[in-house]
Amino acid sequence: MAENKHQTNNASCSVLSWDQVSRLHTVLSEVVPVHGRGNFPTLKVTLKDIVQTVRGRLEEVNVQVHDVRLNGSAAGQVLVKDNGLGCKDLDLVFRVSLAGEAEFQLVRDVVLQSLLNFLPEGVSKLKISPMTLKEAYIQKLVKVYTEADRWSLISLSNNHGRNIELKFVDRIRRQFEFSVDSFQIILDSLLLYYSCSENPMSEHFHPTVIGESMYGDFEAAFNHLRNRLIATKNPEEIRGGGLLKYSNLLVRNFKPTDREQIKTLERYMCSRFFIDFPDILEQQRKLEQYLQNHFAEEDRSKYDYLVTLRRVVNESTVCLMGHERRQTLNLISLMALRVLVEQNIIPNATNVTCYYQPAPYVSDGNFSSYYVPDTCGQSYPTWLPCN
Repeated sequence: MAENKHQTNNASCSVLSWDQVSRLHTVLSEVVPVHGRGNFPTLKVTLKDIVQTVRGRLEEVNVQVHDVRLNGSAAGQVLVKDNGLGCKDLDLVFRVSLAGEAEFQLVRDVVLQSLLNFLPEGVSKLKISPMTLKEAYIQKLVKVYTEADRWSLISLSNNHGRNIELKFVDRIRRQFEFSVDSFQIILDSLLLYYSCSENPMSEHFHPTVIGESMYGDFEAAFNHLRNRLIATKNPEEIRGGGLLKYSNLLVRNFKPTDREQIKTLERYMCSRFFIDFPDILEQQRKLEQYLQNHFAEEDRSKYDYLVTLRRVVNESTVCLMGHERRQTLNLISLMALRVLVEQNIIPNATNVTCYYQPAPYVSDGNFSSYYVPDTCGQSYPTWLPCN
């Protein structure tokens, strides 16, 4: 690995290079706005400040934090800067003990109280209750408490989709979907450096920072990320099967590591997706939410994504009755049609009674071809002028 020259004895871990530590420092030091609803002011937060504030308050109330980690796409971008995945949400994982409801409540209260530290000067804090802070700054609150999973998520709002997500984990069965999103970077050594050293970091003077791949083989996962390859294990264990993320990787020009095996994995992905989201309205809500979170400013990619998703569902779904399968395919087709309408590529289709089946467009001079099946299901090309 070009960037990770120092391996630990654990195959799932690696010591970060200076370039990676430098990028990590930039991510932790960047000011990220947390937008308030209504008349509440915007909070200017850095990841290192919110981590140190929350961690300090947890220790004050005797909640032990085993370590803190940067997770997901932000960790991937630190390891490989231009990896094709992009980075929106900033995911932080606090490993803590959550014995019961009291600990969940305590963690939530600590996070809300910590937000008071980031209010602008001159704002009176005396009458601001935790409930008020929750309504003003929290995008979502999640609590999972089962025999196998025990964790909570508190997401701080950002109007541009760059939410700061604080996850408090006691135990969790599955922490990644694909190898390229399996990375976590342990922040403790760098946080200690910020607290104890006044000297700026340099290539020859910086703390040792460890990265870990939840996929299990750091070197393999790093190679997948660097070369834009798709690999996973047991997709049937993933909520939703990883189907939506898999289609996202395909549309961003990631390629399967094993083209034969991926056909089997695609069937597992589709089966698990329809187990978790059996109702067509649930599928629609999930897909609309995914598009909003991952393609808010990528209109052309949004159409390509829906085309790719439809192909995977069409080729790999074996667990549905015929009418259920057609219903889902029609949903995806209609959503793709709406994207074309929003982009003014085709006229408003409010009164269209047939379902449109999108296919990748083919450029022909100043025109593009979109395939539109009639009500009998026979496809024919419709030529539309390009914008």
